[in-house]
Amino acid sequence: MSAAAGPFGPLAGVRVLELCSTIAGPACGRLLADFGADVTKVEPPAGDSMRSMGKHVGDVSLYAATLLRNKKSVAIDMKKDEGQALVRALADRVDILVENFRPGVLERLGLGYDELAKTNPGLVMVRISGFGQTGPYSQRPGYGAICEALGGVRHMTGDPDRPPARVALATTDYLTAVYAAFGASMALVERGRSGRGQVVDVALYEAAFSQMEAYTNAYEKLGYVPNRVGPNLPTMAPNSLYPTRDGAYVLIAANSDPTYKRLVDAMGQPELLRDPRFSSIRLRGANLDACNATVAAWTSRHDAAEVERVLLEAEVPVSLVYTIADIYKDPHYAAREMLVKIPHPVLGHTIQHGVVPKLSRTPGAIVKSGPELGEDTRSVLSRELGLDDARIDGLAADGVVVEATR
Repeated sequence: MSAAAGPFGPLAGVRVLELCSTIAGPACGRLLADFGADVTKVEPPAGDSMRSMGKHVGDVSLYAATLLRNKKSVAIDMKKDEGQALVRALADRVDILVENFRPGVLERLGLGYDELAKTNPGLVMVRISGFGQTGPYSQRPGYGAICEALGGVRHMTGDPDRPPARVALATTDYLTAVYAAFGASMALVERGRSGRGQVVDVALYEAAFSQMEAYTNAYEKLGYVPNRVGPNLPTMAPNSLYPTRDGAYVLIAANSDPTYKRLVDAMGQPELLRDPRFSSIRLRGANLDACNATVAAWTSRHDAAEVERVLLEAEVPVSLVYTIADIYKDPHYAAREMLVKIPHPVLGHTIQHGVVPKLSRTPGAIVKSGPELGEDTRSVLSRELGLDDARIDGLAADGVVVEATR
């Protein structure tokens, strides 16, 4: 995937101001930037806290290199009146503002939607928070993990005989980012008809809760409260991790009757088709443990690579359980440009995950690695706000703005 030259993607020409920290907000901004939006990230003088997350090479944040890619970084102290005025001036010039302050903070800074819309009526403000802009929990602090607990997701994660586990990834933050970018895109489409902007209110707990869709009405109608089922898919079998002779695992998902038939044929056990416990999807789900044990007994007699080969030949969905090292060696990732070498001013390059999704006519692209803190402070204030070098020097001397030191 080569870097785009000039405007690219379906969001080319869309201007975004990002007032966000940690993961969900910056990931939303990164999604917009990957598809051509001109994203200016405003960071506090100490930088976004996500620059301290993840792994580092020396003092270079590898996470920032990708989560902040395609963006410009401007460091402004929004606690100062002059800093607030700069952000207000920048907000007058954009199509989308993405923020994830606690509800009410921007209003106290004079940067709430009603105030900004007076001079920028077409502004789309994406507001990401733990619990939404309204409701009795709106003032609670909330990270993705907290909101997974409240949203019912944490209760469903892990093995039934152990405490709820966590996925070792920021899944709720990234799902929220996708909802937020989707909401921003819808608001832009609607603005094309009405000429008016609006607020997109995105709550992390609601993004988490949306994954509980299969159980929402089941509780109301049946009183059904689902529980953790480990590696299994509730009410569906065979769909689980199965051990292999060489100490590995394979994930097999035979989610339909035709696929199940192909699986048992590949196993050499056609008599399973006549077993009344396994004769339909619902019956296999009702006898989940027995069905999974039957498949596990077969996989345990073969190495993982052999199981994968046999089932792929039978057109049964199957996969080895990859580590990141396995991903780096996989030809499909390479063919789909999901591991992309991007130049880096200090490290020479980084390998970053590719752009998702893939558009046929107006694809996204990775233009540049994430910037250093304040790397674009001077250029943005000069180009966007017309400030001369003397004025910017004065703001820097007063601690209102910060420029990159590298």
